[in-house]
Amino acid sequence: MKTAQTLTSGERRHRQGLIVMAILAALIIISFMISMNTGYIHLSPLDVLKTLFGMGTEKQRLILFEFRLPRIVISILVGAGLAVSGCILQGISRNALADPGILGINAGAGFMVMLFISFYPATTAAPVFLLPVLALAGAGVTALLIYTLAYRRHEGISPTRLVLTGIAVAAGISAAMIVLTMRLDPDKYQFVATWLAGSVWGSNWKFVLALIPWIAVLLPFVFFKAGVMNVLNLGEQTATGLGAPVEKERLLLLAAAVGLAGSCVAVSGGIVFVGLIGPHLARRLVGPKHQLLLPASALTGGLLMIVADTIGRSMSEIPTGIVVAVIGAPYFLYLLARSKA
Repeated sequence: MKTAQTLTSGERRHRQGLIVMAILAALIIISFMISMNTGYIHLSPLDVLKTLFGMGTEKQRLILFEFRLPRIVISILVGAGLAVSGCILQGISRNALADPGILGINAGAGFMVMLFISFYPATTAAPVFLLPVLALAGAGVTALLIYTLAYRRHEGISPTRLVLTGIAVAAGISAAMIVLTMRLDPDKYQFVATWLAGSVWGSNWKFVLALIPWIAVLLPFVFFKAGVMNVLNLGEQTATGLGAPVEKERLLLLAAAVGLAGSCVAVSGGIVFVGLIGPHLARRLVGPKHQLLLPASALTGGLLMIVADTIGRSMSEIPTGIVVAVIGAPYFLYLLARSKA
């Protein structure tokens, strides 16, 4: 009878997690519909439905299919990717403050973009299309540098050393970016400042197609590793005792986190708060087990990004990264206050 009660309790918690994720998915759909009606040119819900079914005007089709829909899809994908990346980094470092921004991954992507813009003669369409590739390369090189500096022979990677090394590398990259900013002309500076503020600049279907393969490959891989992440959370000695190849799994998960963060930041700009807040919200909703935490983080991040982007577009195109910070900072300060209590 006791065993039956235990199983019932576990099933109840799992069912509750599934219900929470279903609610998050429903909220994303609702936000999706609201976002399609939001923008500089207002489209009523009836206009949106007529346009979706091919009965809208040429102007309405242009606004909906060429401007709003790709940006909405990118916002959801970027939110999901950054939140899962943050969840991975928090899990493998066992540090609740870890995210792609704090570890310097986003800074590396931004540095490559600014380096290219500062030396290229003009920001024409062709060079701008190369920025996702450059941002991803910068994120990968930065992650490799951090891992190399944090690695110690016969000791491996210390979670604390990994975070501290990431903070130091991010500080150095930020200093280099300030130096580069001083030599930019006004037009280039405006573009770089907007990119770093987190403006979803890659808002067309080419960037959606460029981002989807990363999301489609890396998210299922990370979800498959949910059990491994649960073991890693027990501590390095315990995980090793259970037979888990700690260093190998940590390196694979770190590579997945870098791939997600780099590809997402490449098309969205310097958005750093989603990877920090998304997993915290998801953990409070579904608990610490990664079988539920990882997909819940993806849904939470996607919801946060689409809401922030919709608010930004309704307020004279405020960059999404700024809106995310305004939404997330008060809640994060609340988490810090509770952790000290």
